[in-house]
Amino acid sequence: MVGVSADHLSVYDAIRLRRDVRAEFSGELVDDATLWRILDAAHRAPSVGNSQPWDFVVVRREQTLRAFAAHVADKRVQFRDSLPPERAATFDPIKIDGIIESGTGVVVTHDDSRGGPQILGRASVPETGVYSTVLAIQNLWLAATAEQVGVGWVSFYDPEFLRALVDLPDGIKPVAWLCVGPVREFQQVPDLERFGWRSGRALTEAVHHETFGG
Repeated sequence: MVGVSADHLSVYDAIRLRRDVRAEFSGELVDDATLWRILDAAHRAPSVGNSQPWDFVVVRREQTLRAFAAHVADKRVQFRDSLPPERAATFDPIKIDGIIESGTGVVVTHDDSRGGPQILGRASVPETGVYSTVLAIQNLWLAATAEQVGVGWVSFYDPEFLRALVDLPDGIKPVAWLCVGPVREFQQVPDLERFGWRSGRALTEAVHHETFGG
């Protein structure tokens, strides 16, 4: 569906088309106006108590991208070496990031103190703060897909390394490094299914009525 105008892409189309992009980045940079629209969509996410606990650090400096890519490559090796041989063989061809190829990293952070000590709606379920930040990521991802821009969430890293790399203040938690850039195509089947790592569940297996076993 690359080539379909964002004006004609429904939210359902974006949800179906969305992929965790690794190998399909075109090598071009997402232009500033498009990136701003995508970040604006992220910033419009709902948040508990209207606390908006997120921030976005846009990273394009080549030295920083290469330093993070090298760190992630080390973490990939550590994970691979922890696997039993048959799973390691399945994992080997799976690309886990597009840090260099995308040319743009967006580090999404969470500030648990944003909004003050009394955050409406968070008293009983404190995790709703982080849930809010993740909703901003989902908004970003769907807006990017509608713009025919790929997003890849990198999770092979030491949080303290990333904190130091982008100079996060105390109390600010890194939640995600997102690789953001134009793509040649969106894969029709998610990578982890294509490479045989894990298949998805049918909706019928996930829906329950009245009780979990209902």
